Amino acid sequence: MQLIDTHQHLILRGRLGYSWTAGIPALAEKAFTPEDYAALTRDKGFIGTVFMEAGVDDADYQAEARYVAGLVGQGGMLGQIASCRPELDEGFDAWIEECDRLHVVGFRRILHVVDEAISQSETFRRNLRKIGRKGLPFDLCFFARQHGLAEDLLMACPDQVFVLDHCGNPDIASGAFASWAESLKRLAEFPNLYIKFSGIPTNCAARPVTAEMLRPYTDHLLACFGPERTLWGGDWPVVDINASLPEWIDLTRELCRDLSADEQRSLGVDTARRVYRV
Repeated sequence: MQLIDTHQHLILRGRLGYSWTAGIPALAEKAFTPEDYAALTRDKGFIGTVFMEAGVDDADYQAEARYVAGLVGQGGMLGQIASCRPELDEGFDAWIEECDRLHVVGFRRILHVVDEAISQSETFRRNLRKIGRKGLPFDLCFFARQHGLAEDLLMACPDQVFVLDHCGNPDIASGAFASWAESLKRLAEFPNLYIKFSGIPTNCAARPVTAEMLRPYTDHLLACFGPERTLWGGDWPVVDINASLPEWIDLTRELCRDLSADEQRSLGVDTARRVYRV
């Protein structure tokens, strides 16, 4: 099962600020570089990556995309998903235009850690529609309890392609399966929404993360979206909180072992190529 990693972070400590990593022992002090990533994924069946903005401090999000643009084409990096601020009109159009020159294949604004009203404003939605008119996807990062906010955005922006990150962030540690499963099924009814097979080891209580712990969630996800609307993501180095990247790759293959070869190719490679046009 070959893979395009659609959620490759880098933590370029010393160059950019990552205040959110403070207090997370696995991430708080180290840098996580392209060389580190290459060592972890060697001989793991990777055929490319898409960089995902790494939640840098607000002052640095444009600097991050400008720097990463110089890495595209190296080490299998096919493009980048850049951060943006749709809630602000000032500078938004200029930033989206500049990103045309930065190998940007999609955008994200992390929404699960900000005021929930941000995504409900008409300014946010008007600017989001501009991204849709450019034919670029927008990644959504919400907790399971916030799926209603995602549903509101999907209804407000029907011409925007969305990708729901991290399997919709189920609270696996608390065993909160039923509510996540119900709201995920509703979200899957929107044809402009894809989902990312990523991030869920972090939602477990602790190591070791096993396929048996994750299977109810991934089986339901695949039943709702199908492999043709599912993309794979490594979420490194955040995945290090509860599992290494090689462990997550091995878990993925175990969880997908009953899929056909065509279905594995859709989830691992083809959906990523179609959604991010890489």
